Amino acid sequence: MAHFLVIAGSSDIGLATKDLLTAQGHVVTSTARQPQSGDIALDATDFTAVEQAFSKATETHGPIDGVVNCAGSLWLKPAHMTSADQYRAVIDASLTTAFAVVRAAAKHMTAGGSVVLISSAAAHEGLANHEAIAAAKAGVEGLMRSAAATYAGQNLRFNAVAPGLVQTRMTKALTANDLSRKVSESMHALGRLGTSDDIARAIVFLLDPANDWITGQVLGVDGGLGGIRPRTKI
Repeated sequence: MAHFLVIAGSSDIGLATKDLLTAQGHVVTSTARQPQSGDIALDATDFTAVEQAFSKATETHGPIDGVVNCAGSLWLKPAHMTSADQYRAVIDASLTTAFAVVRAAAKHMTAGGSVVLISSAAAHEGLANHEAIAAAKAGVEGLMRSAAATYAGQNLRFNAVAPGLVQTRMTKALTANDLSRKVSESMHALGRLGTSDDIARAIVFLLDPANDWITGQVLGVDGGLGGIRPRTKI
């Protein structure tokens, strides 16, 4: 039995990850900006608050064996239609929270463990209207690789999961419209959108101590969006 910390555990992917880890018999501590019963209240862009969440989790359930940062946002507008405040909000939600988690993990997980960050297929595949989120997620991948090199000596592993379009509350505006949904599905070679469980299984794989020879990697869980062009349907 291990102890895992799920940042933004009230998100759909966070909830699915918690459920899977709990079903495997692990202890799970989770955080949320608007906490439910048992969650630690946390603004994950606040470095000090993130450190305090790590401390509280450790004091309550013992050393942390792994952490995943599920914080993020979705902003699909071209650069010229994105304000400075909107850009900063996207960067804060995905990249600043990731940096805060990496920083706290390096200080608190001194016996080693696994840190999983969430990237996106948009970080390495040119997708229209994704400039802000692509910049944030590309930053997450660069951060992950650098941290993997820096902290390998303390047996602290860093990896990322890069989803395609996943059906969640956050993406409801895209997936609820039939035309938009069909266009999105056609971009994924496997012909369907992802689910929170698809992403949670990948996160749990990277958190698992049995996979402790994996670090500095991006695992694409994207139905082929990140590297495959499906045959055109006529």
